[in-house]
Amino acid sequence: MKAQTSFNDPIADEQAALWAARIDGDTLDRAQRAELDAWLAQKPAHRVLLSQYCQFSADLEAHVPALVAAGGIAAPADAASAHVSRRRWTAPRVVAVALAAAAAIAVMFVTMRPAEPVQTFATAPVQRSTHTLADGTRIELNAQTSVRFENTETERRVRLAGGEALFTVAKDPARPFIVETPGGSVRVTGTTFNVRTASPQAAFEVTVLEGSVQVRPGGVEGAGAAGPIALGAGDAFSVRAGQVERRALSPGEIDDALAWRLGQIVFRDVPLREAAARFAYYHGRAIHVAAGVAEHTIGGRYSIDDLSGFLGALEAVLEVKATYDLSGAITIAARPGK
Repeated sequence: MKAQTSFNDPIADEQAALWAARIDGDTLDRAQRAELDAWLAQKPAHRVLLSQYCQFSADLEAHVPALVAAGGIAAPADAASAHVSRRRWTAPRVVAVALAAAAAIAVMFVTMRPAEPVQTFATAPVQRSTHTLADGTRIELNAQTSVRFENTETERRVRLAGGEALFTVAKDPARPFIVETPGGSVRVTGTTFNVRTASPQAAFEVTVLEGSVQVRPGGVEGAGAAGPIALGAGDAFSVRAGQVERRALSPGEIDDALAWRLGQIVFRDVPLREAAARFAYYHGRAIHVAAGVAEHTIGGRYSIDDLSGFLGALEAVLEVKATYDLSGAITIAARPGK
């Protein structure tokens, strides 16, 4: 049965179905022919719709037995007759059966369609987005984030190549949910947690909001050698420059860690080189920090989207100057004369 093109005009659809039934059921008289010609002349789409419904009428007889057998529609009252003539399909009957058949096909399509085995999502610089995976898991992506989701019968696996994402995992004890990053992996069955990775440095951060997770850091000698590291709600785990840290966060610290969802970032005594690297990643820009000022620390709340505002704030609180070269790269160095 051929798919019908939609013109978003239910009245035209109904009229086309009725005209197809009249044409198929009997010979039109002169007045009916004139009425049909006038209707066809109103819009080019009417002729296309009529053609589709005429074809539908021709195909309908072959599909009705299968739909009846599947329980999608009720059998016509005269279905006992082995040879029901197409001429007996009246207009109301064609419309009713057509609607029932369409509904049955739609239901079968939704219920029998397999879940998508692979889904990929990515955000551009200064962009955030939210998606629902095939298993019902909700993910929120920060700027410059790329994920690939594989949904199989035995497990659910996400590859977070770089960036930051918050996962609200649909519970499924039979199929663990695994997030792989360049810096390590996280395994859960149903919980809410945040993951950030900065490739190629392989920085790795996990913050758990609800439930529990098992973390396996990668590329760190001795870390996780005794097995996965269990984290509960309110716990944070990070690996930076080969240094592993695990600690419990206060509610305020958790809010700070997730401020990116509001388009903000919070620094607390963070080295300038690290803060600049975060903004460079979010904006897809090269930001160089001179050795003489790289270890200066900064704090405060900044808009992720406002790079110029961040640089202006640095110049206001530190003895630094931000300059741009012809390529658009930014250099942060000590203010001249200091």
